[in-house]
Amino acid sequence: MPFLELSLVIRIEQQPRVEAALEDLGALSITLRDADAETPDEQAIFEPGVGELPLWPTITLNALFDEHTDRRGLAEALGELLPWLEPAQLQFRDVADQDWVRAWMDQYQPMPFGRRLWIYPWNIEPPQDPDLVVVRLDPGLAFGSGTHPTTALCLEWLDGLDLAGRTLTDFGCGSGILAIAALKLGAAQAVGIDNDPQALTASADNAERNGVAERLALYLPEDFAGAAAPAHPAPAALAPPCASAAPAHPAPAALAPPCASAAPAHPAPAALAPPCASPADVFVANILAGPLGELAPTFAACAKPGAPFAISGILAGQQDELLLRYAEWFDELQVASREDWVRISGRRRT
Repeated sequence: MPFLELSLVIRIEQQPRVEAALEDLGALSITLRDADAETPDEQAIFEPGVGELPLWPTITLNALFDEHTDRRGLAEALGELLPWLEPAQLQFRDVADQDWVRAWMDQYQPMPFGRRLWIYPWNIEPPQDPDLVVVRLDPGLAFGSGTHPTTALCLEWLDGLDLAGRTLTDFGCGSGILAIAALKLGAAQAVGIDNDPQALTASADNAERNGVAERLALYLPEDFAGAAAPAHPAPAALAPPCASAAPAHPAPAALAPPCASAAPAHPAPAALAPPCASPADVFVANILAGPLGELAPTFAACAKPGAPFAISGILAGQQDELLLRYAEWFDELQVASREDWVRISGRRRT
């Protein structure tokens, strides 16, 4: 169905009251964006802290209402709830409905990464070419379709490795694209870790779609690292806890939960989580620079001596600090870049 969209520009201190008023008046959705976007005053927000909701000094707020909503009545009701609001601030327009999933899929085309690897959307059949390694993907709500430069950098790195028979850990797995690509490129087993249960669901679905589900184990970070169980745990089949009870769909023995069987008496902070009981032959993490720096000791413990590793999600200019940080545990450090993003790769020191 079509929608009625209301747009207005407000100051950051006005946002809570305006948003509450719009919700009270029946807004179906509310979107906030930088009012100075695509101008010299634009302010990018990349890495908010846990529990933080950073906003811009001036905000463009878009609210969707049912198409039959009376514009004059809505404007008058807002004026009563927000007396300081000027009628001239309100802009209305009709928004046609469409199949948003189909619109996105129509723009998502097959993409090559390196010499062999291709990512295909699930709705396009790949050619029957034995020289191609194809990953069929539906990212769902999770990050990772291959279109972002950081994902592309990691996929190209994986395509250049000899993964035959190796194990891989993918920290921040999102849609599962990197772990699944590694398995299709010859890896024997893979572990994917993500703090979003929806990402684990997307990874599990994509692994099934690509015929590698039995070789991919998926965990929440606290389950993987041996920390206490989360307050709202993911389904057991998606994040096998470290408890003695077996998961509903246990992973093969080679993919047994690489964490301690019980939480330590004095658990370390998440950034210094207990080392992995089963370090991987290959390690990759595509998250953000802040967590990459904090988790460097844990990542080092998760990689076997001599293991190739790659980290991305790094903005240009953030790599120097991370290079110094990772030089404590990794050698042969190299930097690759695409657009405004960077990948650091190397090997775990032997």
